[in-house]
Amino acid sequence: MTEKTTGASYAAAGVDIEAGDRAVELMKEWVKKTQRPEVLGGLGGFAGLFDASALKRYERPLLASATDGVGTKVDIARQLGVYDTIGHDLVAMVMDDIVVCGAEPLFMTDYICVGKVHPERVAAIVKGIAEGCVLAGCALVGGETAEHPGLLGPDEFDVAGAGTGVVEYDRLLGADRIRTGDAVIAMASSGLHSNGYSLVRHVLFDRAGMSLDQHVEELGRTLGEELLEPTKIYSLDCMALTRTAEVHAYSHITGGGLAANLARVIPDHLHATVDRSTWAPGAVFDLVGKAGRVEQLELEKTLNMGVGMMAVVPQESVDVALTALADRGVDAWVAGEILDRGDRGESATLTGSYAS
Repeated sequence: MTEKTTGASYAAAGVDIEAGDRAVELMKEWVKKTQRPEVLGGLGGFAGLFDASALKRYERPLLASATDGVGTKVDIARQLGVYDTIGHDLVAMVMDDIVVCGAEPLFMTDYICVGKVHPERVAAIVKGIAEGCVLAGCALVGGETAEHPGLLGPDEFDVAGAGTGVVEYDRLLGADRIRTGDAVIAMASSGLHSNGYSLVRHVLFDRAGMSLDQHVEELGRTLGEELLEPTKIYSLDCMALTRTAEVHAYSHITGGGLAANLARVIPDHLHATVDRSTWAPGAVFDLVGKAGRVEQLELEKTLNMGVGMMAVVPQESVDVALTALADRGVDAWVAGEILDRGDRGESATLTGSYAS
């Protein structure tokens, strides 16, 4: 007697199409909250649609685009079972890169890769992305959820996104506008943001043996709560500042640290100096340094050290700029200035010692 065999199927291979459909239904309400009047159609199409006729009001519109992910911070979210904040990090990483050139964020798409689709979990991730888009003033026009059984564990996931913005050609910000004597304004970060987590995880977990549920007195909360603090989204703050004061350039402080990111917008003949004594980095930076015996310069090459965004403005705009940022609840201060390069080998340096 011949034994009956069952044919292979997508479900048997680990891909649950029904769960994916359920996730789409759950996320629709959150995506709807991000809609701008230029968005056409709804979630579920093959492509997101954005009415480009809205750009007719520009004389010479430049489209700005960026793409990024969140890195190993997603593993903190996975371990804690908290999925509705990691999307804020994703939007910040993408849209705050776009706003640096003076562009208005327009729309974003996301990519979520999972080992197994848990509809409520995917919807929670999208909820966070949608909330982040609202904070950045952009629309979430579409995305993709991919199930990769065998490549990722059932509870593992990763997120990435791409965004587009627009800026008028003659209002493009950057190195060409920066002049000797300009002031460098720092905007406080909300914590580690989304960079350097490979170092942070190695130091705090592998070397110091700490746990996510451990209450850390100097942080005033558990380690997990600190590490999962969402990245601050500066997009609308920067746009408001550009409308209020003269701004020459912005620098988004992400991977590579403060000096290296600031150097990216400094012209070859000038030099930016930033005075550490103008601020005190948050307790989490000191914790990472002490737990791993990490040298200060190594910390500064990896982490934002309490500064998430910097603006370069002419001296006569400083007071107006600081007032505008304060009115929006942004903690900001003058942290440095632009000098002639002279014989300095680097485009940007940190000087002095941090305030205590």
